[in-house]
Amino acid sequence: MALLDPPISRPDGEGSVQVRIDPADRIGTAKVFAVYGKGGIGKSTTSSNLSAAFSLLGKRVLQIGCDPKHDSTFTLTKKLMPTVIDVLEQVEFHSEELRPEDYMFEGFNGVMCVEAGGPPAGTGCGGYVVGQTVKLLKQHHLLEDTDVVLFDVLGDVVCGGFAAPLQHAERAVIVTANDFDSIFAMNRIIAAIGAKAKNYDVRLAGCIANRSAATDEIDRFCEATGLERLAHLPDLDAIRRSRLKKCTLFEMPDSPEVEAARQEYLRLAATMWAGIEPCQAQAMKDRDIFEFLGFE
Repeated sequence: MALLDPPISRPDGEGSVQVRIDPADRIGTAKVFAVYGKGGIGKSTTSSNLSAAFSLLGKRVLQIGCDPKHDSTFTLTKKLMPTVIDVLEQVEFHSEELRPEDYMFEGFNGVMCVEAGGPPAGTGCGGYVVGQTVKLLKQHHLLEDTDVVLFDVLGDVVCGGFAAPLQHAERAVIVTANDFDSIFAMNRIIAAIGAKAKNYDVRLAGCIANRSAATDEIDRFCEATGLERLAHLPDLDAIRRSRLKKCTLFEMPDSPEVEAARQEYLRLAATMWAGIEPCQAQAMKDRDIFEFLGFE
């Protein structure tokens, strides 16, 4: 995949110019999920605990962080890992000089972790970074024995580059909270996934309510748009503390609340593995969602 590849020949959503995916770079037989949501909503926490849950169900899991901050996987690996872009720069982008252990690290319960990283601020394209990461994984045959690949993607879908994981994914899930900003962002993400679904295999699976005591506004939005809520993780202090302790929820001290959250992650992983029928959700116009949301 070249950084300046021409746009794909078919429209990729109105007004979209997308870095083109090489068919040879497609991920093979693994189930592939992409996790999106408003910045700061807990995508990395959700992704890492979900990866841990898949692994505890006996699946071989690969988590790919798609954020220049490269902090997607540290609760799995207990450290900040170098990014694919970092290690490629060290060898002047001669990927044949790299070994898998240069950029992929084993985390909790055997989860394999990769941080794609990103271009320096204001330069390059996130889609190029994702493409190079997948190409490197295929070159080293690291996808052949993987059951689940989980992309944890930076913030909202705001450009074609960070929508690139949708070209690889089978299902996309959205992490949200029961508040205006999270649901407003989720509505925009639904539209982006719908645009990608016109030309790629990805389909919207549903949303995960995170850090929310209640789900009434999320459920009202789901009913209005045709979205499905897949899981509910409450605002637990143990989840916040797990980030500070650099570990997954499955490594925290036992308590009834922690065990309930663990079981919710395990249930969600089992549901996703079994296969989720795609949602036929239709995003609202910005003005409509603005008027729709709000508490009395």
